Amino acid sequence: MNEAKPTLFVFCGKPASGKSTHARKLSQSERTVLIAEDEWLAALFGKEMSSIADFVRCSKKLRDIMGPHIVSVLKAGTSVVLDFHANTVEARAWMSDILQKSGANGQLHYFDLPDDVCKARLRDRNQSGLHPFQLSEDQFDQLSRHFVAPSDEEGFLLVVHRVE
Repeated sequence: MNEAKPTLFVFCGKPASGKSTHARKLSQSERTVLIAEDEWLAALFGKEMSSIADFVRCSKKLRDIMGPHIVSVLKAGTSVVLDFHANTVEARAWMSDILQKSGANGQLHYFDLPDDVCKARLRDRNQSGLHPFQLSEDQFDQLSRHFVAPSDEEGFLLVVHRVE
């Protein structure tokens, strides 16, 4: 049987830039699973997360346990839509390590949107109450200060999304 190599889809962009929405669309493909960081964090650590420092601590715990699992899923021939932020060089290095260990293809979707567009979407998202976490505009600004745009040298096929 000649099956295509699985792909690890990862996402980079400021909060409310469209990463999770696009991840859900990509996960509809056959032999593809979605693993969403915010859903896991809310279920496992929801009451422990009231600050960005809490998010960083809990996210590290989740990444430590999920990394080997994601490698196994990819090695089994199933593509993974990894809806974890890839907004720092360190986060992308973790994802690149998964790629190397699994032998999968890697695709990095970079959402390059202006802050005012993201903040408007953030206000709408917060008002809807559908997202597991509420993020203030001050928290958006804090997180944005740590954002590092991806480079071609990081080992992923880069797919850039912009507001049309």
